[in-house]
Amino acid sequence: MPFRLPSASRRRLLAWAALVTLVLSTAEPARAAMYNSESFTLPNGMLVVVVPNHRLPVVHHMVWYRVGAADDPVGKSGLAHFLEHLMFKGTKQVPAGQFSHIVAQNGGRENAFTMEDTTAYFQTVARDRLEMVMKLEADRMHNLVIAPDQVDSERAVIIEERRMRIDNSPAAQLNEQIGAALFVRNEYGTPTIGWLPEMEGLTRDDALAFYRRHYAPNNAILIVAGDITAKELKPLAEKYYGAVPRRDIAPRKRLIEPDPLAARRVVLKSPRVREPQITRAYLGPAADAGKPSLALQVLEDILSGGATGRLYKKLVFEDKVAVGAGANYDGDAIKYATFTVSVQPAPGVEVEKAEKALDGEIDRLVKDGVTDAEVERAKQHLLDSAAIARDSLRRGAYAFGLALTTGRSIEDVENWPDRIKAVSTAEVVAAARAVLKPERSVTGVLLRGEGPDGTGGPAAAVPVDVRGAVQ
Repeated sequence: MPFRLPSASRRRLLAWAALVTLVLSTAEPARAAMYNSESFTLPNGMLVVVVPNHRLPVVHHMVWYRVGAADDPVGKSGLAHFLEHLMFKGTKQVPAGQFSHIVAQNGGRENAFTMEDTTAYFQTVARDRLEMVMKLEADRMHNLVIAPDQVDSERAVIIEERRMRIDNSPAAQLNEQIGAALFVRNEYGTPTIGWLPEMEGLTRDDALAFYRRHYAPNNAILIVAGDITAKELKPLAEKYYGAVPRRDIAPRKRLIEPDPLAARRVVLKSPRVREPQITRAYLGPAADAGKPSLALQVLEDILSGGATGRLYKKLVFEDKVAVGAGANYDGDAIKYATFTVSVQPAPGVEVEKAEKALDGEIDRLVKDGVTDAEVERAKQHLLDSAAIARDSLRRGAYAFGLALTTGRSIEDVENWPDRIKAVSTAEVVAAARAVLKPERSVTGVLLRGEGPDGTGGPAAAVPVDVRGAVQ
């Protein structure tokens, strides 16, 4: 799981997806009330989820595939992301470049992204343009055309993307190295965008083989959020996605990470670093672990819940050894998750002093635990954030997509508030003591200085998220 670099709002959004398997075969409202979703399954095996939101005559249409960068064949890292780019090259019915042009002409916005365990394509359009984007997306699900002369130019695009996002950023380079050190065996140690020498060797045959192996309706989930009901959507889904033939899909596999035995440390120096920073990633359980995962969501809020979070309050306000500090639990994965703490030393404060202060807070947490009041305050903050999320057109769709593509369920998303309410102080303390162990960690230190070369850009501010999403 290389370091993920999206915004804090996205991290908070994705934390709301907590989940267990329930696939409804007919369109009926879910029993729980987080999003009041509806769902049905097409005869070809494609699951469809509707997240109603009737505030505006707009819909957010998403197709999520149960395949991501961790499914890249050995030696071909970056292939899932490469194919995502090539998916915009057209079909027999829609020539290259026309997909985005048609959506834009109709007043819509569209894009796609690749993560370790999922790839998603989405469009936001007016309600009366939904059928148009469904037709377009279903067409490229099984009619993709990749002309030989398109491959070299698109490979150059993803290589340039890597140079801009990773090679020109010391913080991103450090994040990548931390991920590789944290996962010594599991596929999550490989960056989503890929390693450069392997990206340079990706071919048209590689992309087409990957497409035929993974892109099928029975390996995808259609999620539509907005001004629509399942009753209205079902005929359209049957007309367009229901006509796409299913394929045999091999079971997904993830390698088992050996139990870590020693704390690891990565130091990167670059003349382009503006300010030093310290990021420590711990190997933890994924969201389908149940109570430990929920407890870690609460723990994250205790440590990093804004200005009142333990780390910020102690290191920034009280001790004044840092200008930024926080934590992040990223549990949206099939196999493993990461719990990360970070600190950015204040001007004039030595890195060693800031790291010692961070160590002190982690040690105090593990030794003394947390209070009932902290747990209740964190749970209420998470619940308040979730209530606000229900007003968003996109957030429910993302929560369901991440859950369902990583082996979790509709019911878990819908029941998340009740499950968070049930988390106890003892469970939070137990989760902290199980995960925040030195031998389960990799500490990354970013310093200004002479590096191995002159590449790199300004450091990003306190990266606190392990795993990578790229568009």
